[in-house]
Amino acid sequence: MTLTRSHTNPPELTADKGYSHSGEIEELLHDNPNLWRGCDMAGQGFYGRSTGFPRLDDILPGRGWPQNGLIEIITPCWGMGELQLLIPLMRSVVEQGKWILWIAPPYLPYAPALVQAGIDTDQILVVKRDTSCKDALWSMEKALQTSNCGLVLAWQNWLPGKVLRRLQLAAETGDTLGVFFKHHDSKYSPSLIRLQIKDSASQGRTFSEAEVTVIKARGNFRPLTTQVDLYQHT
Repeated sequence: MTLTRSHTNPPELTADKGYSHSGEIEELLHDNPNLWRGCDMAGQGFYGRSTGFPRLDDILPGRGWPQNGLIEIITPCWGMGELQLLIPLMRSVVEQGKWILWIAPPYLPYAPALVQAGIDTDQILVVKRDTSCKDALWSMEKALQTSNCGLVLAWQNWLPGKVLRRLQLAAETGDTLGVFFKHHDSKYSPSLIRLQIKDSASQGRTFSEAEVTVIKARGNFRPLTTQVDLYQHT
């Protein structure tokens, strides 16, 4: 018996028509929030939610806030413009008919200023500072999981990384954005974005300007800093 080798040529490797629609593939990649690509670095892509401050958008991946997840804003003391930075975001949330939950703010929200900024105070709920840590954490997690709540603002320096990871998952589940204000940075934080605000008045600039640094953001390879006019929307 003679063993012969078949010389049948393999089929040609041609591009299937089903894979030629690059636009459809691009759309699928764009709509997957768990996928990060090298082109999604700061200033590229438009999948983020605009901050309302063009200079800040320019140094954030996706040119804006993430659609959901946790953000940390670090300031040496309260009242350095951290809330002013979020005015456009808060306005967009209430325009969608969603609630904003404030967890343990250092000062009671000043309703006239919020109304003047176009924010309906009837859509704001406040958990006071004297609330126990356990109850505050429970409120944060439930609010982040609720689709009717569009934004959670929390002043908490005591949350460990394990708790933040749990809250990050809650925010992804509820498609909600959570912002945590802190005095100290933690480089091991699981938050998607960490920002630091510094007062620029001492550097000869106007009182309304602040120096904002993106310490960490998914898609950024190094810290980026810009100057932001906090009162451009007032």
